[in-house]
Amino acid sequence: MKFAQPLVSGRLVKRYKRFLTDVILDTGEEVTAHCTSTGAMLGLLNEGARVWLSPASNPDRKLKYTWEMVESDGVKVGVNTAHPNHLVAEAIAGNVIPELMGYTTVRREVKYGQNSRIDLLLDNGPQPPCYVEVKNVHLRRSGLAEFPDAVTERGAKHLREMSEIVKQGGRAAMVYVVQRDDCEVFNLAHDIDPLYAQTAATVFGEGVEAYVYACDMQEDGINLYRRMLKK
Repeated sequence: MKFAQPLVSGRLVKRYKRFLTDVILDTGEEVTAHCTSTGAMLGLLNEGARVWLSPASNPDRKLKYTWEMVESDGVKVGVNTAHPNHLVAEAIAGNVIPELMGYTTVRREVKYGQNSRIDLLLDNGPQPPCYVEVKNVHLRRSGLAEFPDAVTERGAKHLREMSEIVKQGGRAAMVYVVQRDDCEVFNLAHDIDPLYAQTAATVFGEGVEAYVYACDMQEDGINLYRRMLKK
């Protein structure tokens, strides 16, 4: 995935009201950027951290920038939660995810379950249609990539609904997209959201598949490219 325009860099001032981030650009100008992440962003909100923003393509948009990446522990970490769905769709089309190869149709935001929408529905392939839910991962603790970084009742709901798909003879897969490249192993953050971790363990045992892929983070784009181990 390539960025439409070159990113601009600066230093983080603060994130507030969940969706707003103040940044001092390298030019000295202070701007407010849109933050797509609704999570706690643990370890990523240090004042003065180097950040990268993408300029808005719509000149009439109120916030002229979107927060894309932040430097943490010496690496670039992606914080734009709008990207993982596109990254996974792109990776599937490029046969980067062997477990999801062979499908010729990919539909997005398809209704299923109880008033839910699946991120990607793969069809016309060697196996039953596959319901794919995508989650963004940017938390790193003790050398492990972890999810979630905040309580997510919606995430647990999706897991239960995916389990029902499997029980009905279908196929369902979670894909965790780690937007950083300094971890080898992925783990569920049991202490942050015990319910999500317990639900995940249950549905994975019932046949919901789970895959974790790391990303190469560059200023001109992001590339989902290698599978990670699950603890």
